[in-house]
Amino acid sequence: MSTNLRPRRSVLYMPAANERALEKAKAIPADALIFDLEDAVAPDAKAEARERACAMFAGGGYGNREITIRANGIGTPWHDDDLAAIAAAGPDGIVIPKVNSAEEVRAIETALERHGAPDRTKIWAMLETPVAMLHAEEICGASERLAVLVMGTNDLAKELHAKRVPDRSPLMGGLYLSLLAARATDKVILDGVFNDIKDEAGFAAECAQGRAMGFDGKTLIHPSQVDGCNAAFSPEDDEIDLAVRIISAFEEAERDGRGVVTVDGRMIENLHVDEARRVLAIRDAIAQAQA
Repeated sequence: MSTNLRPRRSVLYMPAANERALEKAKAIPADALIFDLEDAVAPDAKAEARERACAMFAGGGYGNREITIRANGIGTPWHDDDLAAIAAAGPDGIVIPKVNSAEEVRAIETALERHGAPDRTKIWAMLETPVAMLHAEEICGASERLAVLVMGTNDLAKELHAKRVPDRSPLMGGLYLSLLAARATDKVILDGVFNDIKDEAGFAAECAQGRAMGFDGKTLIHPSQVDGCNAAFSPEDDEIDLAVRIISAFEEAERDGRGVVTVDGRMIENLHVDEARRVLAIRDAIAQAQA
């Protein structure tokens, strides 16, 4: 079972230039927050936002939420200073946009270590381009410090010249390549954002799709999306009940020396038991994070 198992159902972007928003985030029930120095910050406000993000993390008050900071992209004028400041602050993660190669991951890791980042500060790599999709497995395997993949679906659609359609069919090839890479290398993987905060039905459908595909959670652009996302990526009551019964039946059969186990008329194999244990582990991790 993954050593990275902790709730990352809802991961909310917060503009680091907005001190009020970062303060408000302390009361938002997202599993994780991304203090954003990139898209949400104007060029002339980058340095101030960087200082504010690191200071707000250091000040605490976010409970069990996982706190990450998104740096500006590789090759931008702010990237190196972002890495140095974030490494010194030591949040749970540093989010790197538009990662395209294993070499870039290793360069980020080297920079973090040079600037004294603690082991707790993991790399969250954003995959946003066709190049990244085609090299997802190499990117995942480049560093033990890399813990999370974040899908940049807006940029991927742009790079593909794809229409933004409700079922996201133009993006599916890249999404599945990234999912395969994440599962092959035991990384967490987060689905991309849903842009229309007023379209509740569309958001719910995309969350359900992401959960069915196998994503661990979803990145969000507005606090109003958090509750629905948490619900979508949490085990449902019937899943938990079935998991408990599968494990109980399997353990009873083992004690009795029986080789055949059935639950609700279905044959139960080891893979079903593993899936059931993961459901309960996710339930327990969510409960622990909320305690």
